Amino acid sequence: MGGAGKRGTASRPDPASGRDPAIDLVRFACLALVVVGHSMMISPVLHPDGTVTTENTLALQDWFVPVIWIFMVMPLFFVTGGMTGLQSWRRLKEGGGTAAQFIRARLLRLLLPATALLAVMVAGLAAAAVLGVDRQAVQLMAAGAAMPLWFLAAYLAAQLNIPVLAALHARAPWLALGLLTALVVAVDCLRGAVPALSYANLVFVWCAVQQLGFLAADGHFSRLSPSGLAGMAVAANLVLGLVTGLGLYTGNMLVNLNPPNLTLFLLGVAQLAAMELARPALGPLAAVGWVRRLLALVGGRSLTVYLWHLPLLVGMSGLLLLTPVYKPAAGTPEWWWSRPVVVLALVLLLLPVAVAFGRLEERPTAPHAYRCRPASAGAAVVVVFLPVADAALNGLSLGLLAAGTVCFTAAILLLGGFPVRRRGGAPKPVAGRGRGGGGIASGVK
Repeated sequence: MGGAGKRGTASRPDPASGRDPAIDLVRFACLALVVVGHSMMISPVLHPDGTVTTENTLALQDWFVPVIWIFMVMPLFFVTGGMTGLQSWRRLKEGGGTAAQFIRARLLRLLLPATALLAVMVAGLAAAAVLGVDRQAVQLMAAGAAMPLWFLAAYLAAQLNIPVLAALHARAPWLALGLLTALVVAVDCLRGAVPALSYANLVFVWCAVQQLGFLAADGHFSRLSPSGLAGMAVAANLVLGLVTGLGLYTGNMLVNLNPPNLTLFLLGVAQLAAMELARPALGPLAAVGWVRRLLALVGGRSLTVYLWHLPLLVGMSGLLLLTPVYKPAAGTPEWWWSRPVVVLALVLLLLPVAVAFGRLEERPTAPHAYRCRPASAGAAVVVVFLPVADAALNGLSLGLLAAGTVCFTAAILLLGGFPVRRRGGAPKPVAGRGRGGGGIASGVK
């Protein structure tokens, strides 16, 4: 148990910012895996008749299924989101904040960058249609480029439930996790009879995985010995192998992703155990000078990088189809050797985008709006999820992206996210708010 105690202090959040460098490093690694993984998936094909289709080259490989168990890091995003989200809610609540204020901060944190992306995509794709680009190609680009938005919707659904789930966690942490897991299993059992019910797991699965982050934030797993954590990871993978081996679920985690099911929760347990096992090494590594600077640089633009990387990748790939540049056939050795060049080109495209739009992640929420009314927060949530529900039912299209831009902008206005400078100086902050970023704007990442 002595070793376990040292493990628990291997990496602590910065008291001033509430940030844990080890968790920031994990999130950076997950983001890098997502960007690299998508670079190995997107492969547009121009056919002799002029039509364009896309091919998921990575998914066609025989070795894809076992490898995607490593690349499927979405559960780890929600685990770390649960850790930081719970800490942010507790800091806000201790300062006299309310659930409405928390919801407002979370919505604005994600909506401001997403709205900018949607507006640019709508303008660009509409211009392409006017210039005569085939309608089918425009639709294909709209659907492919907007795919990261599903994560935004699922992440929002989980994060907005933090005040309620945190209250359940405070009373009975393991019971809360067990209840959410039971709901996941119940939906999986009924999805064959009622297919539409499976989309309920977009909330239940990711809230259950987020709840794992709550437990981690309170140190429930840091008290385990390394052998205990290793056993936890092995056990989760064994159960995962059992349910997929018996044919209850497919072993393809990409298929299991939409709508999500129990396999994603089991994968989250294994990834959490692996992260806690590596925590003693992650803290010192995150403290290395160049790593710390990289995390500070990318961490402040992480959402921008995530939202923009796939639209840029789709756009770059589409434009290459119109050039005489040699394009190796997807899946050939030449195509695989070209992937590092594609990743490098994507990073170079992301740099100016991060400079231009990354500041939206840093925009402070208006102090005068801290006293957010529950009615305003509730209305904003409804407005945001209207296009999300439409996308789940009817798929992504250029028209839906335009509707999403309007709805997201309306939600930001409802929340006072476009503050107008008033005469007489800055508005007075809420009582009980400490110095140095102790309010709702801190730790929302």
